Amino acid sequence: MSTTDPQATNRMSQLRRSQRVCLRLPILVLRERPGNNVAQEETQTLIVNAHGALIQLALTVEMGQLLGIKNRQTMEQLVCRVVHMGPDQLGKKEVGIEFETPSPRFWRITFPPADWTPRSAEAKAPTKYVPGARPPMKKSEVATAGVEKKEPSKLPGPLQR
Repeated sequence: MSTTDPQATNRMSQLRRSQRVCLRLPILVLRERPGNNVAQEETQTLIVNAHGALIQLALTVEMGQLLGIKNRQTMEQLVCRVVHMGPDQLGKKEVGIEFETPSPRFWRITFPPADWTPRSAEAKAPTKYVPGARPPMKKSEVATAGVEKKEPSKLPGPLQR
């Protein structure tokens, strides 16, 4: 079975514990080694979910190694474990990290519900991005676009100045 097989991809996504979200957030990664040797690296997330993230690291880490991760926006810190290591790209590796306990609030975003799929009725079709184009109008904007705004007429009398 090929990983490009749409049915296999759909089955794999159904096995996920939480929805993945592409999100770049600044983080600080802390690596501790024997002898109280601590190293740190400022980086950012590539993808987040309620159970961890995919990040890029220049630091040398090993599968199963515990790391500290600090959300630079909230200064909250959690312990996570290295669960995936991708290929080296320009001196950095894509590293999958998993929280010791699921922490969906760590990223300060709301994840889609567990039963959400891109095929659900609530999911909107993707829009085509055109550089320099105006964003699509909302229904309320479309309804009022053809209506001219009129200044209220001034009433004659002593109350007006």
